[in-house]
Amino acid sequence: MTGPKPQVPLKSLVRPMRLTLAGLWAERLARAFWPLWSLALATLAALAFGVQDIGPLVYAQAAGAGVGSVALILLAYGVRRFRKPTAMDALDRLDATMPGRPIAALTDTQAIGTGDPASLAVWQAHQDRMAARAAGARPVQPDLRLSSRDRFSLRYVALTAFVMAALFGSFWKAASVTGLAPGAALATPGGPAWEAWAQPPAYTGKPSLYLNDITAPTLDLPTGTRLQIRLYGPEGSLTVAQTVADLPPAAAPPSETTPAAAVPNGMKGVLDLTVTRSGDVAIDGPNGRAWRVTAIPDNAPTVEVSGEMVREADGRFKQGFKAADDYGVVAGRVTITLDLARVDRRHGLTVDPEAIAPVTLDLPMPRKGSRTELAATLVDDLSKNVFANLPVTMVFTVADAGGNEGSSAPYAVTLHGKRFFDPLAAALIEMRRDILWNRVNAPRSVQILKAVTNRPDGFIRNDRAFLHLRVLMRELEAKQASLSTEDRDAIAEKLWKIALMVEEGNLRDALDRLQRAQDRLQEAIKNGASPEEIDQLMKEMQQALNEYMRELAEEAQRNPGNRQQSDMMQGQMMSGDQLQGMLDKLQELMKQGKTAEAAELMQQLRQLMENMQVVQGQQGQGQGQNGPMGELGQTLRDQQQLSDDAFRDLQGVPRTGTDQGQGGQQGQDQGQGQQPGNGQGDGQSGGPDRQQGDGQAAPDDRSLTDRQRELRDRLNQLQQGQLPGDGTTQGEDGRRNLDRAGRAMADAEKALRDGNLDGALDRQAEAMEALREGMQQFGQALADEQRQNRDGQGGDRQAGSADPQGADPLGRRSGETARIGSDENMVQNAPDVRAQELLDEIRRRSGELARPLEELDYLKRLLQMF
Repeated sequence: MTGPKPQVPLKSLVRPMRLTLAGLWAERLARAFWPLWSLALATLAALAFGVQDIGPLVYAQAAGAGVGSVALILLAYGVRRFRKPTAMDALDRLDATMPGRPIAALTDTQAIGTGDPASLAVWQAHQDRMAARAAGARPVQPDLRLSSRDRFSLRYVALTAFVMAALFGSFWKAASVTGLAPGAALATPGGPAWEAWAQPPAYTGKPSLYLNDITAPTLDLPTGTRLQIRLYGPEGSLTVAQTVADLPPAAAPPSETTPAAAVPNGMKGVLDLTVTRSGDVAIDGPNGRAWRVTAIPDNAPTVEVSGEMVREADGRFKQGFKAADDYGVVAGRVTITLDLARVDRRHGLTVDPEAIAPVTLDLPMPRKGSRTELAATLVDDLSKNVFANLPVTMVFTVADAGGNEGSSAPYAVTLHGKRFFDPLAAALIEMRRDILWNRVNAPRSVQILKAVTNRPDGFIRNDRAFLHLRVLMRELEAKQASLSTEDRDAIAEKLWKIALMVEEGNLRDALDRLQRAQDRLQEAIKNGASPEEIDQLMKEMQQALNEYMRELAEEAQRNPGNRQQSDMMQGQMMSGDQLQGMLDKLQELMKQGKTAEAAELMQQLRQLMENMQVVQGQQGQGQGQNGPMGELGQTLRDQQQLSDDAFRDLQGVPRTGTDQGQGGQQGQDQGQGQQPGNGQGDGQSGGPDRQQGDGQAAPDDRSLTDRQRELRDRLNQLQQGQLPGDGTTQGEDGRRNLDRAGRAMADAEKALRDGNLDGALDRQAEAMEALREGMQQFGQALADEQRQNRDGQGGDRQAGSADPQGADPLGRRSGETARIGSDENMVQNAPDVRAQELLDEIRRRSGELARPLEELDYLKRLLQMF
């Protein structure tokens, strides 16, 4: 028995099959011919931009031949790889996307069981199921991805070039390829006989113009616009007459009429001009046209100074300026030159200056927005320049993209720079300026520096800066006769760093920092500093004052039972609110310009602060003058005195008994609880600092070498004994610094023995630096030990128990000055809140300087009493 025939495809498969077949055609064509159409798009883009009109004709013909050859090769490559898709290919792709491949199942025939009705029923049910599944077939999208075949994305490059040509090029230019063939002279039928484009400079922001579309008789073009004219047709049929540009001498014809053949660089039918002036442009011949061209000039930019120069607190200056240009400013600069006629020719400026090159700074330009009109501020720091704080002339210059420049009128101003309010720092900066002004000022600067540093006691607070300055003075004195430019600049840089060290300082003592801040602020008020500088100095003094008050509080907590002499304890008491009130009042007076009142208030604040005493405890291990810390401090002072004597010997200055200033000054920053200038110590320290009855040091007749050896021996003995912090990290670091100081002393001794005073001074400075660092570490270790001892002494005293120091249950001591009750403040520890409020009110009113003088005196007496 013959089985049933295969079922024909369902009608619902026709449309999906045809769409899938079309996708297969697109997919295989793209894969086979993508190099060819990429080349075609790139070629069309190049023709639309007129690449064929650039260069000699033979180059264009060679390029055309090369492109044609490559196109034939790519065409053959595509034909070889192309496989024509069929309907069966489309059905197979459709079938592959459905589960069970229903289309293939519908074309199948039953192989066995054709005579069995049950088997036939099962087969028919299977066919019906597959037919229902095939009826839901959907077209399959083609796979047009070519990334695996085009790894460098060349097709996208060609497509992008074609789109750019369509937007900004002209496909009429592509017709000019007909002129590349030999003998082609006639214009393309239906095409233009000529083409012209006007391309303004890019910085103008104006679009390119296709002149074939412009029928108006007038044309406004910016100066510098490029005119490109392309002529087609037989030679001589079209001519160009123009008066807007100058042709190169080799290409200019005898008359103003330029025939099509008279074209620069041998390109037939192409004319390239640059508009430089107003005039006429005419194309004579078939479909010719003429325009009256008005050249829009590119005006030079303008710039002017805006406002006055402002000095920042850190020394930077700010100077505003305004600039404008018709198409936008692209860059600018300011040239600063010395205004010698307005310089106050005194002191080191008496001599004529050396040749000083003007300073040129770039002007800031906005990164975004229009630059046709801009207002900006020049901010820079020329504090290190010799022009700083001297009269100068500033000339602002701006430029546009066309190369035009405009300058402002000379602006006479005093160039702001960093100002130094510390007297020593100001002197160093003045000497630095004199040396930079002219190197003949070097001997004078050396003499002035010697005079300034002759007696540094109470004048030079920063001992580190003093050591650096002494080394610099020796260097300057040695080179003053033949000071080169490099040496001058190096010395100027060192003077700047030392002046900063003196001005800003690294003082370790809170009281010294406060006094320095007060000195700088008072000097600034006297010299009429700017509001920014006053504000910065006020912040520094506020910070120093806070640190000083915190040290007072910490010292009171560390030594609650320590009492000095009664006359030192009767200093004025000030609350934080009262101090803050005085500072606010001072700042307000400065803002109002009342400098006289501000100076008076500053003097009152200084007197109040001088009456406040920092009580330093003298208890604990190593704190007394006879302890290890005191002996180390005495060793440091003796080493300083020895270094001073060596320096005087180097300068040829005789040593006297009054030359002890540096030694007394150096002891101000050493150790905890050590008072400077006592001249006390153990038996070993009496030699170099022996005191006479009138308080002056007796001259030391021993040699410098012997004194250095004795100091080294004394340091070795101290190292063999017990020092604060033994066994701790800080203690070991301190001992290592003492070892370094000992080695430096040994080197200094050898240099003194050999007569090398310069080398000895360097080694002595190293020894003093190591001693200071060691004493600082020992002091920290000692403070840690005292803190641990206080923490281990037990809790608070039981309420109502007797105080061994004689204080009453309220914590007040009994009277010691023939007064009934207590000599101490009656309100500080009292539980009466009302009494505390009254005391605060008295303090507040005493800080209001606008009150009558009699009332202020009365309030002050109340504060001293309570």
